[in-house]
Amino acid sequence: MNKNEILQNSRCILCDIDGTLYDWSRILSKKTIKVINQLHDKGYIIGLASGRPYEELCLYAKEWGFNFEFDIIIGLNGAELWVNDHLYEYYKLKQDTMKEICEIMKQFECNPFLYWHQKLLCMKNDEMMEKSSRTSHREIVVAKDISELYAEENAKIMFRMSEEEVSRVEAFLETHESKDYIGLKTQSTLIEFMDPHISKGFAVNELCKIINLKAEQIVAFGDTTNDNSMLEQAGWGVCLLNGSNDTKAIADEITKHTCSEDGFANYVEEYIL
Repeated sequence: MNKNEILQNSRCILCDIDGTLYDWSRILSKKTIKVINQLHDKGYIIGLASGRPYEELCLYAKEWGFNFEFDIIIGLNGAELWVNDHLYEYYKLKQDTMKEICEIMKQFECNPFLYWHQKLLCMKNDEMMEKSSRTSHREIVVAKDISELYAEENAKIMFRMSEEEVSRVEAFLETHESKDYIGLKTQSTLIEFMDPHISKGFAVNELCKIINLKAEQIVAFGDTTNDNSMLEQAGWGVCLLNGSNDTKAIADEITKHTCSEDGFANYVEEYIL
């Protein structure tokens, strides 16, 4: 099918959040809210797909002022899938694997952290962690020893660093693949490690099985590496103009505007509504 046929027959809209629905101001624009309401009124299945956990993402509809809940939530980059009032949880990193990742990342200047019992467990508290704490509404706990970060299985472990250091880590990971984990850039200053089975695309595939939806009926929006599998799995994958080069390369289309310029809302208004 061509673009027009896919968009006309679409039933589901899946969206990444940061860099897609909004920029680093983390404020959803009036136009984006209007467009999402219009999609809902037309009967579209609407979902969020993020690296954040379900327990945080499920609060967003109310926080953003919608009078309905999102139909689908893909959390932790695909390790969680909430649909039909049920939370499905998939592959977690084993403790030995998390220890190996921490050892490898010692060569880089970074701050490891993870979601831990409704808190943020990290090695040091700094401005970036304070920001994460505010946006996730989670208390910061500073570990006394790195071993605390791999004391339990977890869906992912994250490393905050400078943009320059992110580039170094990406280059390293390209030549150091593992059967036990994958590492991806999810923000310009963030690398996340997870089980290699896990991706947003994996969750899209599981979603289609659960609700009897065809992948070609999904239009997905994203902006960076951890969105790639979702854009590829969907019937039509759209990258924001501000997106990373690798995501633009695999997308079916790139928006005319950035997320700061209502790129998502303008695209939906022009081609879908």
